[in-house]
Amino acid sequence: MTRRISIFPLHLLVTALGIFAEGLRCIKVAFRSRASLIAENVFLRKQLAFYRERNIKPQRLTDSARLTLLFWARWFNWRNALVIVKPETFIGWHRRAFQFFWHWKSRGGRPRIPRHLRDLIAEMVQENPTWGEARVASELALKLGISVSPRTVRAYWPQGQEPNRGPSSQRWMTFVRNHAQAIVACDFVVAVTLRFRILYVLVVMEVGSRKLLHVNATPHPTSSWTLQQLREAIPCDHRYRWLIHDRSGIFSEDFDRSIKDLGMEILKTPVRAPKANAYCERLLGSFRRECLDWFIPLNERHLRRLAREWSIHYNRGRPHKSLGPGLPDPPPGLPVKLQDRRHEVAKRYLIKKKSILGGLHHEYRLDKVAA
Repeated sequence: MTRRISIFPLHLLVTALGIFAEGLRCIKVAFRSRASLIAENVFLRKQLAFYRERNIKPQRLTDSARLTLLFWARWFNWRNALVIVKPETFIGWHRRAFQFFWHWKSRGGRPRIPRHLRDLIAEMVQENPTWGEARVASELALKLGISVSPRTVRAYWPQGQEPNRGPSSQRWMTFVRNHAQAIVACDFVVAVTLRFRILYVLVVMEVGSRKLLHVNATPHPTSSWTLQQLREAIPCDHRYRWLIHDRSGIFSEDFDRSIKDLGMEILKTPVRAPKANAYCERLLGSFRRECLDWFIPLNERHLRRLAREWSIHYNRGRPHKSLGPGLPDPPPGLPVKLQDRRHEVAKRYLIKKKSILGGLHHEYRLDKVAA
């Protein structure tokens, strides 16, 4: 695909070259004798008088010629020497030149970020189709120490690709916000295999840190199976006080009594009120958009492997905007603070990336160069 050359920059280049040629002529004339200049001036005026007597219209002047006439008009009374155009036209040239000058001088906007950072943003967008500008900005700030706002990322978004914004999340009640560190939420999401077999994926998360505690899949979710998964997810010396789940038949009365034996209270959501378990619903939405919608599980084993690989990425590699941004379970080696020079990678470090889920996502980190 050929790229069309813009006419406006080419026009400015021609004008600049014309002004440069006029400047060279002026320098050449400056070294001539006064008698020679007077004779040439009379000679040129005689020719202009001839054209004026015959009423011959001159050709249209170029922009470089107009700017040159405006420059020389500052040094003498130009009204007596103006022949080819009317004084009103000459003043109009001056006004347009004045407007163009101040438009160029008062041009706004921030300077462009470095080329290598623009290429990195484009690479992240192309390799991670589910990411939005906020996710790319969080990835750069949290893992690479490069401070770039989501609006700046949006300005350099590759053409033809729209950010994946997704639905907006809902806010919790004041009680949930104040006790998020002591609340665990769980819920099921449905997946269909290649042979149209329905499987159920259970997710258990800690509301305060957004950490995914446990994930597993089964074709027949029973109360005993769900209870066993929660026992594996919640340690004996836990600090949790509440467990949020909906009113599904899987969560039976025996299930609730067993949870109370673990030292936790049950908070059942109202009927048909998914907003009451908003954090877990948000987690399931991310699980669908970033994993299930991009794969067709072959069987239960394949689905379990995909879910566990995505859960590791969710806890240790996926920035969460609600955490600052931050990671639920941050790995060692993250930058302690942002660099002094915001748009540059720290010295003696290289950017390394790791493929997740067969290249659907990528994790970026800084790797110190060996001395």
